[in-house]
Amino acid sequence: MKLLLNKDIKRLLIAILVIFSAVFLTIEVLCKLSYGKFSLLFLFAFAFLLLAVLTVCFLYFQKQARVLESAVRQIEAFLDGDTDARIDCNETGELFRLFHSVNTLASILNAHAENELREKRFLKNTISDISHQLKTPLAALNIYNGLLMDEAEAHSDIQSFAALSEKELDRIESLVQNLLKITKLDAGSIVFEKSEESVSEMMKDIELHFAYRAKQEGKKLLLSGPEDAILLCDRDWMLEAVSNIVKNAFDHTQEGDTVKIAWKQSASLVQIVIKDSGCGIHPEDLYHIFKRFYRSRFSKDTQGIGLGLPLAKSIIESHNGMIEVDSTPHQGAAFTINFLIPTKL
Repeated sequence: MKLLLNKDIKRLLIAILVIFSAVFLTIEVLCKLSYGKFSLLFLFAFAFLLLAVLTVCFLYFQKQARVLESAVRQIEAFLDGDTDARIDCNETGELFRLFHSVNTLASILNAHAENELREKRFLKNTISDISHQLKTPLAALNIYNGLLMDEAEAHSDIQSFAALSEKELDRIESLVQNLLKITKLDAGSIVFEKSEESVSEMMKDIELHFAYRAKQEGKKLLLSGPEDAILLCDRDWMLEAVSNIVKNAFDHTQEGDTVKIAWKQSASLVQIVIKDSGCGIHPEDLYHIFKRFYRSRFSKDTQGIGLGLPLAKSIIESHNGMIEVDSTPHQGAAFTINFLIPTKL
């Protein structure tokens, strides 16, 4: 029986049995000494009384067990997503006071969850509205800027200013796009289309994407890893995450430096490491680099907007992955991404 699995109840019942047995034996010994024989009347009376006490205790604890079992079912239902699940606590007693406190806690958690959802929805709508409002003037500015550069071929100063203007427009456009992506990730409005993807092929796509920049800046991008490594992911979003980390590596390296992408697969995980031989990350910044819009006072990068790494982290964690960074100033940085492979039972 389930009741006897409870050690405290088992000890109580044993204690009652021992006490009744001791009293019965004591009375029987006194009867033997006084009347020269044992009393069957006392035997039946004590047996009946012991049975009655044990039955009452059993029924009481059985009722308490049913009450607790009902409370556990309601708590499990709440944890499974039924926000209206509550424990019946209409009776009096310490146990029902506890149930009332649990119900109050559930109501508070619901209120916090609703407030958080409302805030996320408001943030998503606000940033989406701002971003969409910015798209039209940005597109127009890009067109005007292109026309201006075409007309300014004979005027080097104007052409130079137009080039700088185009660069800033690209930064604004990048900011808008990253804000939209992060907002959607925060709000949970993105459905990842996961499939088994070749890690090698994805990394080759990234190599192709950065090939022109590497050539222009005199840097090397090297790949190493097995051809048969497979990762369950949304290809486009994973390319976005790793590309942001590689871009960060290019932003913090000089001519002649190297950026390496290495990957491996074991029985339990897929690991991707992006390592560079650049200026490294100051120890003060290691705990902050994944914060949005964070700017290091030691960094010489004036073009970054501080959303690439936070976006990469959000995407990786949305794929049940983990990202870590290790760096020493002037000795480069290494970003390690681990994806656990679910164990098949």
